[in-house]
Amino acid sequence: MKQSLDKILIAAVTPFFLDKGADWFTKNLKEIEENREANQFWRRNALIFEVGKQIKLSEFLRNIAELGYTKVWEAQHRGEFSQRGGVVHIFPINSDKIFAFEFEGNIIASVSEQIQNFSETRRSPPRFGEGLSAKKITGFANGDYVVHIDHGIGVYRGLTQTETQKDADIIIEYAPPRDRPNFPDLLFVPTIQIKKLSPYLGFKKPEIHRLGTRAWNLTKKKAKEDIVAYAKELLKTLAERKTAVRWPYEAFPDLEEELISNFSYEYTPDQKKAVEEIFSDMSKNAPMDRVLTGDVGFGKTEVAVLAAFRAALNQKQVAVMAPTTILADQHTEVFKKRLSGFGVEAARLTRLESGSQVKEILKKIEAGSIDIVIGTHKILSKTIKFKNLGLLIIDEEQKFGVSHKEKFSAIGGSASSGKKIVTPDMLTLSATPIPRTLHLALSGIRAISAIETPPEGRLEIKTYVLPKNSAKGGSASGGKNIIKEAITFELARNGQIYFLANRIHKIPQLLEELKKLKTAARIGILHGRMPEEKIVKTMHEFRERKLNLLVSTTIIENGLDLSNVNTLIVEDSTKLGLSQAHQLRGRIGRGDKEAFAYFLYPAQQLKEKAAERLEALERYSWLGAGLELAKRDLEIRGAGNILGRAQSGTAFRIGLNLYFELLDEAIADLRHRKS
Repeated sequence: MKQSLDKILIAAVTPFFLDKGADWFTKNLKEIEENREANQFWRRNALIFEVGKQIKLSEFLRNIAELGYTKVWEAQHRGEFSQRGGVVHIFPINSDKIFAFEFEGNIIASVSEQIQNFSETRRSPPRFGEGLSAKKITGFANGDYVVHIDHGIGVYRGLTQTETQKDADIIIEYAPPRDRPNFPDLLFVPTIQIKKLSPYLGFKKPEIHRLGTRAWNLTKKKAKEDIVAYAKELLKTLAERKTAVRWPYEAFPDLEEELISNFSYEYTPDQKKAVEEIFSDMSKNAPMDRVLTGDVGFGKTEVAVLAAFRAALNQKQVAVMAPTTILADQHTEVFKKRLSGFGVEAARLTRLESGSQVKEILKKIEAGSIDIVIGTHKILSKTIKFKNLGLLIIDEEQKFGVSHKEKFSAIGGSASSGKKIVTPDMLTLSATPIPRTLHLALSGIRAISAIETPPEGRLEIKTYVLPKNSAKGGSASGGKNIIKEAITFELARNGQIYFLANRIHKIPQLLEELKKLKTAARIGILHGRMPEEKIVKTMHEFRERKLNLLVSTTIIENGLDLSNVNTLIVEDSTKLGLSQAHQLRGRIGRGDKEAFAYFLYPAQQLKEKAAERLEALERYSWLGAGLELAKRDLEIRGAGNILGRAQSGTAFRIGLNLYFELLDEAIADLRHRKS
């Protein structure tokens, strides 16, 4: 379906306009036209094209390129345009639609709005509630893969409702019969039966089932057999953990309340609940094994500080393990700042410490005079002998390898003292949570607390996914204008910027490009091949605002908490995983200022999976979207790291949501039989 239009506004790709939204341009079109008459800025950055306007096609294309738009084979994202003969497709940043400009000679003959519709080769039942209303009712978007518990995997195709129906039907498309390949079968599911449907989460594009065959029932039966066997292994693991015992931790209400009151922010309800759950675990006589999930910047570290404080008050030592030296260094500052006033001794153990310093720290750990040691995987070294290790806190467990994880539960006790090695309490922090269904399925195996509410005053990070023009074969002004204006805006409000370079060898070239922009930024460099001392020195200078623009690799991904950094520019976001990009976005917007994240990409080289990741990143940008992003990440790249090879095939055949639902049922059934 196409809707003809007479006048189209195309706004330049600049941060000033990106912040407005499509509705703003529609409401203010008349005022924009008036501004163009009197103001050179508006004439240069907001062009209006009308049907019947005389303009050469080459001039039209040049005007669009000068606005910062990138020419691609097929325009699919904001800031892109494509050309096929005398037809130009443009996706303006000031619209939610793609427009087709059709030329006849040197005249714009027509402008039409491109609207995607059901394939004309398929049966199109009457539908209502397309878009937002249907999404609210079902939670699905048109084209999503879904799993019906009785019929298998299909494709969601919206809602339908006849005049005689009280409630709507959900339309699920299934594979077509062999004799009618262009007419897929449709299943109409009453909305009151929506619980029979769940989103398909898997590793790649799934096989769509046929209606009325035995294939789905056979698939589900085999999956159940595999899942029951896996559930037995999990319960065996749980039983082994329950045999370990320790003395319960004692509470110190007055001191703990004083520490909480000294915190710079009010605890959110979810933080309070997480603390209660952790303290409840610590009050029992069995070691804790709890995962604390929460979006980036939602206060997981503060909860960990409180848990470490209770352990220290009970004369137990605490080990905090981080994936990078930078994060270990920052954790050291935080723990010392929060706990030094209470007589708690914290020390850092990384490659930054000299040989003599390491020897001194190791002596104090063995003697018990250091309460909390914070470091990287160096903490797993056999040279470390804890006097009385009680709690191990692991930040971003997914960043550690399998060999590291195997050592996690074997570092308690003292080998030299002849004591039995005892598994310490374990608290794992993760900003990229696994699916909610896994939380339910593994309840009792690993307890999980979730922080889902943002801190008070936290603002949503404005996220823009835009093409970065290359100097080859076209104007490079668009990408550079975005970068320059973003930097200039942030510096004007005395803020700081992260500029992400994906490859170390590209940093010198990017530095030259940044210098040519003449923004007067004080630039620092950070990457993993720098000496550790230089890394920490650069971060300290950036933290103290001696530098206001940091050109860095993904080394900044984990744990940096600087409230004055509110702009992130990613030079090539196609090189990032979805969870990684979300982590990086979480490095900004940690104060009370509005933050902006610009994920640029080379439009000419955009691959399908990279496009899917970028689309999800822009779509799931609200506060607390980490869980939804983690689900989408599972769809795009798979979840073998969660289940392992043996179970991944089973989960792929039926989808992760149904897999974990059946796993939950199997665990409950096996427990019931044993009781």
